[in-house]
Amino acid sequence: MFEVKKIKNIRAINIRLQKKNLIVLIGKKGYIMCGYLNLNTANKFKDVAIRVKGVSKIEEVLNTKVENCSIPAKKLGIYIGQPIKEVLEIIS
Repeated sequence: MFEVKKIKNIRAINIRLQKKNLIVLIGKKGYIMCGYLNLNTANKFKDVAIRVKGVSKIEEVLNTKVENCSIPAKKLGIYIGQPIKEVLEIIS
């Protein structure tokens, strides 16, 4: 199953894998990713990447907080514990 939603200027993608969902919310300046994706790789490519965990639906991502983020994300003012709704404004 593959689900795509538009939330303001953000594209939200949920891909159902065998045991879990892979979720990514993509804005113009960066993206929010679930725990499946690798923050070290995001740092290597200098991506503005924000990681959340414990989510299985797009709606759950919207109601959670930053678990960790890349160095470029921190340079934009994104911090651990920040509500994702605030992050959406920064990356959109």
